[in-house]
This record gives sequence, C-alpha cells and structure tokens, in this order.
Amino acid sequence: MDTVDRYIDAVWAERGLSAATLDAYRRDLQALQRWLDENGRNPADRATTADLLAWLAWRGEQGASTRTLARQLSSLRQFYRWLLRHSLREDNPCESIDAPRLSRHLPGSLSEDDMERLLQAPDVTTAFGLRDRAMLELMYGSGLRVSELVNLLLSQINLGAGLLRLTGKGARERIIPLGELASEWLERYLHQGRPQLLRAGVVSDAVFLSVRGRAMTRQAFWQHLKKYLARAGISTAFTPHSLRHAFATHLLNHGADLRSLQMLLGHSDLSTTQIYTHIAQARLQELHRRHHPRG
Repeated sequence: MDTVDRYIDAVWAERGLSAATLDAYRRDLQALQRWLDENGRNPADRATTADLLAWLAWRGEQGASTRTLARQLSSLRQFYRWLLRHSLREDNPCESIDAPRLSRHLPGSLSEDDMERLLQAPDVTTAFGLRDRAMLELMYGSGLRVSELVNLLLSQINLGAGLLRLTGKGARERIIPLGELASEWLERYLHQGRPQLLRAGVVSDAVFLSVRGRAMTRQAFWQHLKKYLARAGISTAFTPHSLRHAFATHLLNHGADLRSLQMLLGHSDLSTTQIYTHIAQARLQELHRRHHPRG
C-alpha cells in the first residue's frame, strides 16, 4: 500500500470524513503524484517546496481557478501534516506556501416574492407534485443541503415535535426545527403522496421517492427544480443550493442572529456563516437606493 492510500485510510479512521471529502483528497494527491512522475521529480511523500510550487504553477497555467488551487493546497497541507505527525518526514514543504487570495463569492438567492411563486409551482393534486412541494418547503424552511434532503430517512423525522435529526459534513449531527408550513406539507405528502409512490418489491426508508420507489437523486431534484423555476417565471441564476441561501438570507433579513443561523446551517466555523451578512447588507443597500428619496 502506498503512502497516499495509507493516509486516506488513516484520516477516514481518525476523523470520520465523508466519502466525497476522502475522494477529493485522493484525487488531489494522485494528480500531484502523476505530475511528479511525468516530470522526473520526487514522489509525493518526499516532494520539496519547489516541487509543489511548480505543480501549482502548472495547474494555474492549465486553467485551474484560484478557488481550486486553494482547495488543492489545503489537501496537500493536510497530507504533509499527517506525514510529520507520524514521523514519515521531518519537514512540511507547504509551510512557506501562501494560499492564493480568494475573492468573496456571494451566493445567489431569491426574493421572498420569487420564493413564494416557486413554492406554488408544483401541481399538488398529484403524488409527485405533493412530493416536490414538500421538498421545496422543507429545504427553504429548514436550510437543508441538497444531499441532506434527497438522503433524508423516515427515522430522521419527528413530526410530533416538529424536528429533524440530520448528519451533515464531518459526520456532525444537528437537530433543527421543521417550521410550521414545512411540517404541514411534509405530513400531507407522507399520508397522501408517498403511499402512491411505493413500488411492489421495493423497500426504502427514504422520505422522498422517485418513480421507481427509491430515493431521489440530486440530479433528478435539480431537473424538477428547473421545471418549477420556469413555471414560476423566475430567470435569476439559480442552483439547488440557492434554496439554502434563500433560507439563510431571509432569516437574517427578519432579525436572526449569526450564531443561531450557524447552528441551523450546520457550519463548523462562524466565518462560513458570515458570508450571508454580506448578502443581507447588499439587499438593504438596494432597498435604500430604490426607495429613499436621496438614495
């Protein structure tokens, strides 16, 4: 087993990282190793600062974004810290490499009026429409990540208490409120819609079922969402994650504090949550410009 594989196995056991995060670490380190091999340089576990700088410069020349380079440098730092900690090398070649400066990206969001039109778009006279309305209400009402939404299990819902139990990034568990309207639509879907989506011979504990009676995929949810955006006449640049942004932004606009928002979103670092204050501030500035006589 090579050093990269040993490292991936070790961090999986030590830190309980998600499969997606482990795959990203592995891809970054394997990409580095391929480049080092092709250019006759040291293997990854013995790479020098010059080796790493040359690889990052090459990645930039190939068109890698600043954000991608920063993420890959972060992967390298984790790897070399692990090598140091386990006495597999005596120095950290990343120590003197500065991360590229990232421009602060403000995620797209919808106005409250746009959000209301989107929620009204599904045809709730059908089982699929009930499912989709419940999904939209739940994501907007509770700020779920798309992966948390499509992977939600019946055992994670407590309708009586109005709560969800979620396991987010880094296997961190959080309990969040459903919200009154989300609870109502979810209960209606579970009693009227979901039974119609069950399929003979298919056993699934997933809350939101596809036409085959199994859990929906992220891609399927995105396709449905695009249909409802068009039906609602919304042309704003939008992704499924924008529903989570709308949840956070609208809470802040109505007086929520950052610490509470951090807990609801499941952010480990408050600085991640603080980006939403910029969105709220931009919204206030726009309102002032449009409506104040001296705006």
